[in-house]
Amino acid sequence: MKKQIAVIGLGRFGTSLIEELTVLGYDVLAIDNDSDKVNAVVDICTHAVQADAMDEQALKSLGIRNFNVVVVSIGEDIQANILATIILQELGVKKVVAKAKNALHGKLLEKIGATVIFPERDMGKRLARMLVSHNIMDHIELSPYYSVMELRAPESFYSKTLDQLDVRKMMGITILAIKRGEQIIVAPRAGQVIDKDDVLVAVGKNDDLKKLYDMD
Repeated sequence: MKKQIAVIGLGRFGTSLIEELTVLGYDVLAIDNDSDKVNAVVDICTHAVQADAMDEQALKSLGIRNFNVVVVSIGEDIQANILATIILQELGVKKVVAKAKNALHGKLLEKIGATVIFPERDMGKRLARMLVSHNIMDHIELSPYYSVMELRAPESFYSKTLDQLDVRKMMGITILAIKRGEQIIVAPRAGQVIDKDDVLVAVGKNDDLKKLYDMD
């Protein structure tokens, strides 16, 4: 059975999220109180409904509690964002993910049991890292201390095996995969040789990853 996800709030972030989830094959319910925004995504997702996220009965009638995940992506109206999150928790939604505008907003959402995301802040961090290092191609923050990073292999790694480099012992970093053109080498073995133009997918503490992307 496909995982079912609902997205409340069809701004730029919500719409982008819906498009990506649909491409990945999920059943997506889009909800907004603006009919124009609902009509804009009706051909993209599984279902699109005009409803007030602060109307408990309306959400209940949509069977919202049966969804695996509900994302509250209401952006500018913090009050609506918080109230919708509270209602979803009270309705028994398994997992509520809420978009926060700032740190204080995020703390409030955490207090009421939501998983908090900061799309603008996190995107800013990713862009900053990519701008300051020519090696970094992508970056996903797992926590304030750990990340997954996609970066070009440093020149000093060329023609050496992972065993020779021993980045796990020397740097505390694990190489999850190697991207080589169209090929992806998942969970590479110790004897895997690093070639020029290889892209490494690495996981580790942010401070340790910094040592890697600062090389060369």
